[in-house]
Amino acid sequence: MVRQPRPLVCRMRCLRFLVPAFLILLGGCAGSGDSWVELAGTRYKVELAQNDADRAKGLMFRDAMDEDRGMLFIHERQEPMEYWMKNTKIALDILYFDQQRRLVSQQRDVPPCSAGDACPPYPSRQPARYVLELNAGQAAKLGLKDGATLTFSPDIPTLK
Repeated sequence: MVRQPRPLVCRMRCLRFLVPAFLILLGGCAGSGDSWVELAGTRYKVELAQNDADRAKGLMFRDAMDEDRGMLFIHERQEPMEYWMKNTKIALDILYFDQQRRLVSQQRDVPPCSAGDACPPYPSRQPARYVLELNAGQAAKLGLKDGATLTFSPDIPTLK
């Protein structure tokens, strides 16, 4: 005759496997979406654009962005940059930072553009490695001047 397991023993065995699995899943979610940068004493939650596809899409097709949000573009090397507003529906400040995360160029209050490939470029005045896009007016609100330093949250890679 087969002995039936007691309900409490069965539950304990199930929990022994389910709890660690749940904690692993929960831990995987904890780091996502928590990236931030700090500029002139103000912290912004940022989405990261670290590959060609994410950098090409950027903030296209967004109808709005919260005031405390932005997008940080991370490039493999420091070089002259130029960004454009193709299919971007919100006005932005485009801030260019060098390898040491110092502000080297600003394009403020850049208007949206729906002209596709006819949208104008907005170049950096000096080579840059990181580009931060914030809602238009944030650079003026912060009183940003070239040389300001950008601080990263610990999860953002700092490339050499």
